[in-house]
Amino acid sequence: MHVHLVFVTKYRRGVFNDEMLTRCEEIMRKVCEDFEAELKEFNGERDHVHLLINYPPKVAVSKLVNSLKGVSARRIRQEFTGRTNRAIMHGHLWSPSYFSASCGGAPLSIIRTYIEQQQRPL
Repeated sequence: MHVHLVFVTKYRRGVFNDEMLTRCEEIMRKVCEDFEAELKEFNGERDHVHLLINYPPKVAVSKLVNSLKGVSARRIRQEFTGRTNRAIMHGHLWSPSYFSASCGGAPLSIIRTYIEQQQRPL
């Protein structure tokens, strides 16, 4: 099964740069492995990230999202303290909501292309 996820930063603050997005991808790839899932595509802009994940039916998307957001927030805030100022973001990296769409109807190549075309900051 495939899912397209979008996570937005708290208050849509533009905190990400290329280095942070690269590290965020590494973290999220490891979390997916722990769930026996595969991060097929990852990209983002200054205030959000897109993920395309292949996951087994036994995994609840909500639990996967909880781990992806929790682990990445903790590690990103530890490693990039200056860019993720706790006072401005009130102690959070991600907005509490997220977008999730099943990818059963659309060809995966179209979704991958959409994610690749995000305007990644330098």
